[in-house]
Amino acid sequence: MRRCDGSGILAPYLLGIDGESVAQKRASGSAGADGEDPPEPVVSLRTAEGKVERPIRNVTAAQVMAAVPWRTVRSVRGQSHFPGLYWSATTGGHVVYESRLELARLLVADFDTQVVGIAAQPFLLRATVGGRARRHVPDFLLAHADGSARLVNVKPASRLEDPVVAEALRWPGVVARSHGWAYEIWTGAEAVYLANLRFLAGYRRPGLLPGALTDAVAAAFRPGDTIGSLVGRATRESPAGQVKAAVVTLLWQCRLSTDLHRRLGDDSTLEAAL
Repeated sequence: MRRCDGSGILAPYLLGIDGESVAQKRASGSAGADGEDPPEPVVSLRTAEGKVERPIRNVTAAQVMAAVPWRTVRSVRGQSHFPGLYWSATTGGHVVYESRLELARLLVADFDTQVVGIAAQPFLLRATVGGRARRHVPDFLLAHADGSARLVNVKPASRLEDPVVAEALRWPGVVARSHGWAYEIWTGAEAVYLANLRFLAGYRRPGLLPGALTDAVAAAFRPGDTIGSLVGRATRESPAGQVKAAVVTLLWQCRLSTDLHRRLGDDSTLEAAL
């Protein structure tokens, strides 16, 4: 069964720069043992009062969530990437993204019930690494319900074969882990899963359907139901189109679940979410 915390989705797509998967690093105990600790890395944030600069040891996830993106997205004729704004159900506002792959990671984060905060282009990180001054703006910082945080960089897997790109993404992970944040390099997810998630996300905004309708459809659920059988039963009280929309809303809200690795359809088996 698909879990709403995303734990079964992310693992295959989190890559270590040295070629090990995150799961392999955790098993071997090598995660975070990169051999160098940048002295006193500094974070720059943009706040309502202006730019704030402080050592990363004095920076909390809550402060990052309260800041604004370090850089804004731009659209110019002929650019190869596709930036934009995504309305997030998690934050209740728009989150910037700079590519379609970043948008895909945003969808996964927005669907994850353990994610309670999303900051895009969250800050400028500066550190001295190997005697060189380095600068980096991560793609996302995710805040979790248990108080933990995860720094995320999004990059196509093919780009990680470039040693320059690999090094540029390696050292921020050293800094993040030394600060107590998890670190992730995300390269994508299965096409079917993302297609299903994009469909569900169309029902993420509150107020699209009466709350009483979604509650009634949830109450009509019986173990073993498919989307089709639940819609057929609940349609006795409401129009079929509205009932099906309510089922999709319940899937987005994780009040019902199904296998999102298979194409959604009337034959998709439903389960009560954990």
